[in-house]
Amino acid sequence: MTALKSVSLDDKYALDRGRVYMTGIQALVRVPMAQRQRDAARDLNTACFISGYRGSPLGTYDMQLWRARAFMQKNNIEFQPGLNEDLAATAVWGSQQTGLYPGAKYDGVFSIWYGKGPGVDRSGDAFKHANFAGTAEHGGVLAIAGDDHVAKSSTIPHQSEYAFMDACIPMLHPAGVQDVLDYGLYGFAMSRFSGCWVGLKATAENMDSSASIDIDPLQLEIVTPADFAMPKGGLNIRWPDPWLEQEERLHSHKLPAVLAFARANRLDKVMLDSPKPRIGIVTVGKSYLDVRQALDDLGISDQEAAELGLRIYKVAMPWPLEPEGLKEFAAGLEEVLVIEEKRPLIEDQVKQILFDLAERPHVIGKKDETGATIMPTNGELSASSIARLLARRILKLRDHARLRDRLSFLEDHAKTALKPVTDFQRIPYFCSGCPHNTSTKVPDGSISFAGIGCHFLASWMPHRETKTFTQMGAEGSPWIGMAPFTEHKHMFVNLGDGTYTHSGVLAIRAAVAANVNITYKILYNDAVAMTGGQPAEGAFSVLEIANQVAAERVAALRIITDEPDKYPLGTHWPDFATLHHRDELDSVQKELRDTEGVTIILYDQTCATEKRRRRKRGLLPEPAKRLFINQQVCEGCGDCGVASNCVSLTPVETEFGRKRAIDQSSCNKDYSCAKGFCPSFVNVVGGGIRKKTGAEPETAARADIFPVLPEPALPALDHPYNIVVTGIGGTGVVTIGALLGMAAHLENKGVTVLDQIGLAQKNGSVVTHVRLASKPEELHAVRIAAGSAHLLLACDMITAVGVDSLSKLSLGDTTAIVNIQQTMNGAFTQNPDLQFPAEAVKAALKSSCGENSTHFLDANRIATALLGDSIASNLFVLGYAYQLGQVPLTGEAILRAVELNGVAVEFNKKAFLWGRRAAHDLAAVEKAAAPVVEQPKHLDLAKSLDETVERRIAELTAYQNASYAARYAGLVETVRAAEERAMPGSEKLSQAVARYAYKLMAYKDEYEVARLYTDPAFRQQLDEQFDGKFKLEVNLAPPLLAQRDPETGHLQKRAYGPWIFTAFGLLAKLKGLRGTAFDPFGRTEERRTERRLIEEYFADMGEVVRGLSSENHAAAVTLASVPEHIRGYGHVKERHLANAATRREEALQAFRNPAATRDAAE
Repeated sequence: MTALKSVSLDDKYALDRGRVYMTGIQALVRVPMAQRQRDAARDLNTACFISGYRGSPLGTYDMQLWRARAFMQKNNIEFQPGLNEDLAATAVWGSQQTGLYPGAKYDGVFSIWYGKGPGVDRSGDAFKHANFAGTAEHGGVLAIAGDDHVAKSSTIPHQSEYAFMDACIPMLHPAGVQDVLDYGLYGFAMSRFSGCWVGLKATAENMDSSASIDIDPLQLEIVTPADFAMPKGGLNIRWPDPWLEQEERLHSHKLPAVLAFARANRLDKVMLDSPKPRIGIVTVGKSYLDVRQALDDLGISDQEAAELGLRIYKVAMPWPLEPEGLKEFAAGLEEVLVIEEKRPLIEDQVKQILFDLAERPHVIGKKDETGATIMPTNGELSASSIARLLARRILKLRDHARLRDRLSFLEDHAKTALKPVTDFQRIPYFCSGCPHNTSTKVPDGSISFAGIGCHFLASWMPHRETKTFTQMGAEGSPWIGMAPFTEHKHMFVNLGDGTYTHSGVLAIRAAVAANVNITYKILYNDAVAMTGGQPAEGAFSVLEIANQVAAERVAALRIITDEPDKYPLGTHWPDFATLHHRDELDSVQKELRDTEGVTIILYDQTCATEKRRRRKRGLLPEPAKRLFINQQVCEGCGDCGVASNCVSLTPVETEFGRKRAIDQSSCNKDYSCAKGFCPSFVNVVGGGIRKKTGAEPETAARADIFPVLPEPALPALDHPYNIVVTGIGGTGVVTIGALLGMAAHLENKGVTVLDQIGLAQKNGSVVTHVRLASKPEELHAVRIAAGSAHLLLACDMITAVGVDSLSKLSLGDTTAIVNIQQTMNGAFTQNPDLQFPAEAVKAALKSSCGENSTHFLDANRIATALLGDSIASNLFVLGYAYQLGQVPLTGEAILRAVELNGVAVEFNKKAFLWGRRAAHDLAAVEKAAAPVVEQPKHLDLAKSLDETVERRIAELTAYQNASYAARYAGLVETVRAAEERAMPGSEKLSQAVARYAYKLMAYKDEYEVARLYTDPAFRQQLDEQFDGKFKLEVNLAPPLLAQRDPETGHLQKRAYGPWIFTAFGLLAKLKGLRGTAFDPFGRTEERRTERRLIEEYFADMGEVVRGLSSENHAAAVTLASVPEHIRGYGHVKERHLANAATRREEALQAFRNPAATRDAAE
């Protein structure tokens, strides 16, 4: 076995040379350190200034800089996040002016600006001014543009090269993590030599990927052009400097200096040559890696490519394109094929540069020689589409039997495009307990604009009435142009506190100036949550923002919070501001929509994910209270989901219908779900989540149950090995890719890891591509090509059958390890009947990988039972795959990677070990994960009609008495006999009556709720989830005691302490009063209705028994099942009753007139 490398997580910054495993973002952090070290080697005393504004794919750059603070200080690096992008760009411009003033402490300051595509757009003015002015001799500026080519986490796709062209800023485009580091150093040198700012294109392909790279800061031999005539005075910044002279210097000298530098340092390189070249491929960035992967997919080795006459030119600087190197490359070629994503930036320059050549090749790019489009300008290119294009171009020049066959195969594969397996989608959604679950609600009849930030997700939640959006900082401004021309009188708009500080306060000022009727909801969540929880620049408090907007002359200001008590009496709010609990949001919004002018709601509630982070770090106390749902009391109405919009509410299928449970692993303790009008919510105060240790079984049994596990035979790495990992954003699934990447690095293997996240970090689909090879040079593209996955780790089934993930699988070649946990998506919060398409998903995976290559296991359930947290399921799945011999890395390396990761080390090691054990002996692991108490009976599903009826007879006897139960049994038997006569062998109607007659008869009045709370099953459920000392409170709204909401008229719930269980015990014993003259609760309209429904149902079934036939049998089943749609308590039940009444009438008509119903259907 090969010894593992000695590695530390600090290596990426601490080591001076060698190979280090890092992400593209971390390479950007390394760049200024390497530049400082290069300067020190030349006896230059320099410093660095970094400023910009976060945004995907640069969303975590600032966080990585903060984490590397100690290393930055050693290298004189000053990081100051910008308030916004253009002000940051101006600050960077200022860093280049340091030497123009007295007192400079350094020989020069080199600087980095960063921002995503929209930030590039808004910074154009600053860029032009700063680039015209120039850079310092020992300074230099690198402007990093985060481009999102497919708008994965942006409102539009971006290609920033044209914006940089407009500012005359040359652009470098790296193809991988190594290029990020190298091009950064080339960029600073170019900037110093030419006096220009230099752009560096950052895409998710580079920033979100990881690789093992060489980091020696002196390994690059950067040369100064010998053939460039430097003008008098040089090219760097100066003062005074008339702007027309700046323009002349830029175009006549600085840009030519850029080209001279690129030429002298051979930035654009011939990567593959041929003795008899015919087709030249000019490509850049990700497309270069896709071209190399395409050749691999076509089975064309470097040697064969040379024999075919292929030559590949990798462009480092797509603008301005260096002409001399291109002309040398094009010499002798018949055809130049330009492969680039988005608009034809390089293609247009290639055509211009080669146009005057006496013997020039034909240039093909976005269109072929006939004018037909062969590469789109929208979206992105893939290795598979490029492979088909290359094959067609090669075959056009010469015949090649094997290539022709391969092209035929690829084209057939492309034609049989995969269709979605299900319409059940993992669409990004608010996190569990997110403040925006409440804050983005609007009153009935109102509309809201979306804003940039997490709250943007409200725009695809139909119940939120949130429509359209603007660029960052202009929130609400469209209303200025709409208001005069519409009869709609008022608009709400969401504005995050980060965006408010960035530039949104100006939008408020503009709305005040225009005197429009609009309410800004400033959503203060105390973190820039969309990009990882950074603090907003300036870190204004709620009080400071309140006073700022008051100075803007707004008409009204309301502060709404989940914790009004945190603001003591005497807090100096603006005179006209008022403080409210978040429960008053609806009434406050109704007040403000009728108020003339610009009004403000300052909604104060900390980001739920940030609260979780702070609790883990000990910066915020852990609340003593958790919520628990008594499933027997739960009606499955879904009002808790409507009230909270929370994804921690999960379905539980029971004998008595679908109920709800709270996923304690993901719950962030917002408690909004308890506002659903239902008495099933219990406060568990104190104690803790019951956790098994995950340790070995008892000593006596250990050797028999879990012997020393045999080490699996690992897959060979004769060729690159591809692993697809699928999961849900926010569940820690990206950790698998990080661990595999580090493990491969420890073993000196080649590795790339690409995390495809974007907005998916918010409960959406997350896909990671891990590529492993015996040597780094064997890996090209970081994405896995179609049909090339060897292993699928499906931590989430739904993501695994997404079209993109499914396309990577290959029958007979891919092994799938599938976690069968049925995690609902955000739509379940509003649709309580949403079904998880488990069987369709399983069938699709078995069809794609093969019956024997697809392994299904209930990883969440087992891992949670063993280790107390569902996040353990990720390492459990990895351990399972490893033990099956599907991971070409040693267990030693994986465990060492867990240690280096430094997060929950022992916990993750145990999860990995339990996964291995499950692969070796699943039955033994299931035994160890068995519940500590007997499973409540309602979770055991009846297996026959007889069992269904028997269980309900017993329940109704306990509910009321034997006579009551006998009436139920008699109805079922009567219907059963009638069904056997009309439809021999069918039990559909009998099953429906057995379930729904019981449902109506066992209506949950005060006596029944009390009985169910005193049932031992309730305590069983509690003991399964909680241990330690805790007290219980029940959230109730007793009709005789509860107050009513003045706005809605609905009863209001409150928590009742432990004494309520004594009251429940007494009340349960009074069930004999139910429905009698002495029943104090029986006279309410709700109870009268419930008794009427029972008699109505018996009458309907009597009619069914008398008239049942094969013609109307289906209608009878529908009629008998109508009570399924009667759910909930109080006003919730009233709403369901109205819907059920309509269904009943329709079903009765269909039963009575089957022929008419059939004709209408036809």
